[in-house]
Formats: sequence, C-alpha cells, structure tokens
Amino acid sequence: MVSVAATSVGRVNDFFGGFVPSSNWTRRDFLEASLKTGAVVATVPTALQSQTSKEDAVVAARPNIEGTLPITLRINGKDRQLRVDPRTTLLDCLRETVVLTGTKKGCDHGQCGACTVHVNGRRVNSCLSLALMHEGEEITTIEGLGVPDALHPMQAAFVACDGYQCGYCTSGQIMSAVALLNEPCGPDDAAVKELMSGNICRCGAYANIVAAIQQVRKNV
Repeated sequence: MVSVAATSVGRVNDFFGGFVPSSNWTRRDFLEASLKTGAVVATVPTALQSQTSKEDAVVAARPNIEGTLPITLRINGKDRQLRVDPRTTLLDCLRETVVLTGTKKGCDHGQCGACTVHVNGRRVNSCLSLALMHEGEEITTIEGLGVPDALHPMQAAFVACDGYQCGYCTSGQIMSAVALLNEPCGPDDAAVKELMSGNICRCGAYANIVAAIQQVRKNV
C-alpha cells in the first residue's frame, strides 16, 4: 500500500524533474524548494497565455478581406484605393474604412438625413447607397467643405445663427443646405423647410437652421 507521504514525494520529484531531495532536508528546505519550483512552473503557462493573447490580438486586428472587392473612390478630391465587402454601404465605407467620421450614422434607414453626402454635386443618403455603386464618382463629405480656418459660407452661417445644438445632425444638415443652393427653391422660408424636410434635428433647432440657409442664399 502506497502511503500519502510517498505519493507526495513522487509529485515533488516530478516538479524537480526527477531529482530526489536529500533525506536530511529540513521542513524549511523542502518548503522553500517547493515554493521556488512552484513559481517557475506557474510562470510557464502565464507566459504562454500572454503570448497567445498577443497573437489573438494581432489576428483580431487583421482585416478579414475574404470576399472583398477592389474599388477606387474619389473622396474630397482624393482617390482612395480600397477593398470593400460588396454589401458595404457608402456610409460605413466612409466611416469605418476611410475613417471620415464627420458623416453620421443616425437611423440607418434613410429617414433622418444625418448621413447626407454629395455625389457628383447632388445630396444622397449614404446609408442607402452601396459603396461599389460610386466608383469613379465625385464624393464630398463634410470634411471636404471647409476647414476651421477657412469655413464654407454655410458652415460659417450655422455658427453665426446657432444652427445646431447637440451637433449630431449638423454635418448632414449642412451638406443638404449646400446642395439646396443649387436646387430650384422658392425664396421664402416655407420652400426651404420643404427641401430640408429630409433632415431631422432632434434638438429642434429648425428656425436657426432655416435662418442660416437664408443668410447664405441672400449672399450668393
């Protein structure tokens, strides 16, 4: 019959790689050696786990390009060589692939106008349009209208007239307003409201938005 003590010694021998402790070891010697050995053994799986986590992170960071197609999009005057999933909307391509996040994702159903961009000078809801449909076309986002030191007149008017509150819908509002300047629109506020009806402002800054548009229209 194998005693518990013998079994314990056998396990310790495994830890020491077959080394059998001297019979004159004290209890202190045995405990110190066990602790040191245990620390070494415990470090191995920790190191392996750390290495595995790093590898997993690298794999996760790699884009999954299976099934993607090459496409060239001309965005804000610059050609972008991209690979996109055929199902990718223009909105997601702009935000996730090109990282132009000024265009906002609101309803994702073409109902709020937050994702409005220009394609060949005309406003479109980018959430309803596939990126592959626009190869070779001229795409303009809010980033392509102006910069802080040289604002587009419509951007400046929105600031002057306080045409925004939370700001989430502002880029879409401005893109629609700029497109409106080249569309047939009556001179009164009612006509402007009609043509801007596809852009929702949840904060309710409609009066100021119309004022900003009318200010620019008077100076055009």
